[in-house]
Amino acid sequence: MAFAKLNVIAVDCPDPTALARFYQQVLGGEIKNEGKEWVDLFLPGGARLAFQEAPGYVAPSWPSAKESQQLHLDLDVTDMAEAQEQVLALGAKALDLDDDGGKRDFRVFADPAGHPFCLIRP
Repeated sequence: MAFAKLNVIAVDCPDPTALARFYQQVLGGEIKNEGKEWVDLFLPGGARLAFQEAPGYVAPSWPSAKESQQLHLDLDVTDMAEAQEQVLALGAKALDLDDDGGKRDFRVFADPAGHPFCLIRP
């Protein structure tokens, strides 16, 4: 039996407000505490992402184990091509695109702070 409920997922980064704005444009939601060392993004449906300033932050190096991915988000999308175009326009970097002619159900990107995330076709 569970004895706890997930409250927030916190992500280290060099600029919390900038990363919160990136994810707000991808996922929607409302940002609180802009310009602070800890910035919250309250997502539709009740989930919350938080972004905390990390002095000396080193971005993950996916898929290298040297600077491991630390965490990644899987984001469901209905139109893979459109979602890919949008995240790239927002500053994401492509890490592993589907080179199999659209056979795979996911593509891997890095957000502007270097955290890997996947666009997933459910």
